[in-house]
Amino acid sequence: MAGVAAVVLVLDALTKQWAVTALADGPIHLFGPVRFALIHNKAGAFGLGGAFVPFLAVAALVLVVAMVTVGSASAKGPTAVALGLVLGGAFGNVGDRIFRAPGLLRGAVVDFVDVGFWPVFNLADSTITCGCLLLLFASWGKE
Repeated sequence: MAGVAAVVLVLDALTKQWAVTALADGPIHLFGPVRFALIHNKAGAFGLGGAFVPFLAVAALVLVVAMVTVGSASAKGPTAVALGLVLGGAFGNVGDRIFRAPGLLRGAVVDFVDVGFWPVFNLADSTITCGCLLLLFASWGKE
């Protein structure tokens, strides 16, 4: 779990740094409505809950601690991978909240993947979603 989380955290940081540098002058169009466009999300997930961001960031930190506790006790491989994906993504976005301007749980998360019909997201968001889906599928499996 820790290895997966560490890989996600490093890749998330690298892709966000790339986005901040490469997309500063404008978006990069890939195909159809899909593009890379730099967005600094000061609100919560999907742009919601702007006034509650410090609360959401603290709640995410609590969730991360709970996941570390649960994940370290997990013996199932898919569950450990899923928890690592969610944990790495959560740390990536919480890190933005802590370290990016204006800082200390009020920072903006760097989002840059724009598919046109969905809110702009980043690698951390994707790993959180994939990790949650994997947890769901793993829970359907036999003991």
